Amino acid sequence: MKKAALHIDKYMPIGTVDPRIYGSFIEHLGRAVYEGIYQPGQATADEQGLRRDVIDLVKELNVPVVRYPGGNFVSGYNWEDGVGPKEKRPERLELAWQVVESNQFGLNEFMDWCHKAQTEPMMAVNLGTRGVDAARNLVEYCNVRDGGYYSSLRKSHGYADPHNIRLWCLGNEMDGPWQMGHKTAQEYGRIASEAGRVMKMVDPNIELVACGSSSLTIPTFGTWEDTVLSECYEEADYLSLHQYYGNPDNRTADFLASTVAMDQFISSVISICDAVKAKKRSKKSIHLSFDEWNVWYHSNEQDKKLERWCRAPHQLEDVYNFEDALLVAGMMITMLRHADRVKVACLAQLVNVIAPIMTSDTGAWRQTIFYPFALISKYGRGTALRTAVESPVYESVHGDAAYLESVCVHNEEDDTLTVFAVNRDLEDSMELTLDLRQFAGYRVKEHIYMTHKDVKAVNTEQDPMQVVPVSGGNSRVEDGILHAVLQDKSFHVIHLGR
Repeated sequence: MKKAALHIDKYMPIGTVDPRIYGSFIEHLGRAVYEGIYQPGQATADEQGLRRDVIDLVKELNVPVVRYPGGNFVSGYNWEDGVGPKEKRPERLELAWQVVESNQFGLNEFMDWCHKAQTEPMMAVNLGTRGVDAARNLVEYCNVRDGGYYSSLRKSHGYADPHNIRLWCLGNEMDGPWQMGHKTAQEYGRIASEAGRVMKMVDPNIELVACGSSSLTIPTFGTWEDTVLSECYEEADYLSLHQYYGNPDNRTADFLASTVAMDQFISSVISICDAVKAKKRSKKSIHLSFDEWNVWYHSNEQDKKLERWCRAPHQLEDVYNFEDALLVAGMMITMLRHADRVKVACLAQLVNVIAPIMTSDTGAWRQTIFYPFALISKYGRGTALRTAVESPVYESVHGDAAYLESVCVHNEEDDTLTVFAVNRDLEDSMELTLDLRQFAGYRVKEHIYMTHKDVKAVNTEQDPMQVVPVSGGNSRVEDGILHAVLQDKSFHVIHLGR
């Protein structure tokens, strides 16, 4: 059995965990919207066609913000197509995903869904095929009570009160050659600056997310961030990061070590943000919005067979296994270890499309990755503490990786401390210790864990309980020291309090 130790100091926080770090994403892609959150006539659908079974699962995830409507989709989207009487809405060829968009679900339906799902919107504007004018008009439609054409238009659509959307994305992945309206860093930085400036003229209280690189591996990474921020630093409040990981070569140890690269990615972007801050002699720090992250690779071959111009196809429908759940837990731990700068994050996506929730005409079920997200979202509120991990390491393609991945979150309001831990060892259990003398009187209130003998085990509609968390882990506090045993290939939530 391997041995590992954690070292924390309650007076050395990383930072307050912004609840929006537990956000998600709904794009007009595949069955995320149609047959996902919206399916008129389905047995659980309400009077608006919104699936109640999905809403219940979204509430279980405790998602405080949901990004919408894209994604690649937004770079060719006319938001006006999705408002007003449904019988007058045009169908469009949707170029990003090569399907037909009916526009039967749009902005106002999404806002109604947000209210029912108890979440807030993170709205994206089209800076690909459109620009400043459409962006400012959309802010007026959403956030201005009255006095202009677009606020009056919203009222005529049955929404007297403004939506008051606070968080906005200035386009999506504009560095990517696949993007409609793809731009150079200089071009994008300028339009982001102008669009942001005009949007804040309409509503000075909004927050704006500028596009960072679409992945760590794109050749322009680094220079893109520097150039874009040099143009729009004063208008932007956040810079986005996007990253997905996969295991197509079935190298599980390397796959689980992907968080080493993710950690380096976050640190690099922080450094660039601070370098631009220094160049501009600014007093404002740019925070990060990791608004697309997940495992994504299972559906790639299937998606190559899709016919063009179909409607709501089974697209990007990864069926997640147990090792994917372990990596999702590790990715969330990694973001918590940067809680001082990562203030928004969006698991991409929420329903059916590379998602924790899957649906059929007859029901909805939780994929394996649902559980680590729900558990960390529930218990990971408060202050992230600097967590020194003393653990054996192994070599991976991403660099040396500790077998133990962990972070501790202190919730002063509840007077609790939660340890999140992943044992990446595929064969050996681990004995963990943590000095709790600064947390006198704390005991283990709950120890929830996930493990499975088969890293490829999955949950399906027919067998949705194959990979689930259980309570009753092996942990105790003796003489102010937490002792816990972490099984091989396992994820743990150890919740402590008085």
